[in-house]
Amino acid sequence: MDKPFVSFIITCYDLPVRMLAECIDSILRLSLRPNEREIIVVDDGSEKSPVSDLTKYGDDIIYIRQRHQGLSAARNTGIQMARGEYLQFVDGDDQLVLSAYDHCIDLIRLSHPEMVVFNFTKTAREDKVCQDSPLQSGNSYMRHHNIHGTACGYLFSRTILGDLRFTPGIYHEDEEFTPLLLLRAESICVTDAEAYLYQTRPNSIITDSHIRKKIQRLSDLRDIILRLNTTADRLPADNKTALQEYLQAQGFPSPEYRTVAEEGPAHLRVFTVAVYSQQQEIGQGSGNSKKKAEQAAAGAALKRLNEAEGQA
Repeated sequence: MDKPFVSFIITCYDLPVRMLAECIDSILRLSLRPNEREIIVVDDGSEKSPVSDLTKYGDDIIYIRQRHQGLSAARNTGIQMARGEYLQFVDGDDQLVLSAYDHCIDLIRLSHPEMVVFNFTKTAREDKVCQDSPLQSGNSYMRHHNIHGTACGYLFSRTILGDLRFTPGIYHEDEEFTPLLLLRAESICVTDAEAYLYQTRPNSIITDSHIRKKIQRLSDLRDIILRLNTTADRLPADNKTALQEYLQAQGFPSPEYRTVAEEGPAHLRVFTVAVYSQQQEIGQGSGNSKKKAEQAAAGAALKRLNEAEGQA
């Protein structure tokens, strides 16, 4: 059996069926023929499975249900199942914009890049004239542009993925995955096509405002920075520089840090400030000093958090 041209990996969890159906429909409207597309829906253990509402799609989709493990694990399951030459991640509450995404597909057919980088929008427009940049390497793109972290903003060749996968069980998984994916691409095409319609929900991962989850996101981001710094030390010089510049460009303190530090309960503010201080120490260190800074600051932060909670 011939491989599909593009595998679309849709992830969902406790999502309104209407939104998931709109997401699938937006892919079915694309110019790809049925044998050129593969739509994989990974249900990450929703309380109520949407499968009975998806029967109308028949063989147009592959539905996979797994126990709830988080977005990273769901995407990794999709990667394992995908057969397409190119991969596209889509969150189940978002959609692809017909003319703009068809433009991205045309770029693949015409220039054969390993990756197409496109833009997001909150208001779909079908009449926008797209501007495209000449082919360049992922390294070059990272060193001269602020990249968007989310993995949904890239249509990429399966061949560059190799053994790269999302780290399970964390927030900010894209912040780690995306720069490493970009560095693997020798040829990328950047377009201003607004091909991805991004929609927000009150209870989505990104918009959850619970203080403790903000703390967890901050802690996960710290760990990602540590891992990326360690990875950079093992890369060729050009890629190492590109990755280090990416990390520096992220900037601190993050909005999450500021929110928790200014609005959170006193004992959580103590912990947040300690985590932020830890990040600063890590950024100034290298090699073993980074690890020592991480261990010392983490231990001190958790000790102060436990003490403060005991008094709260």
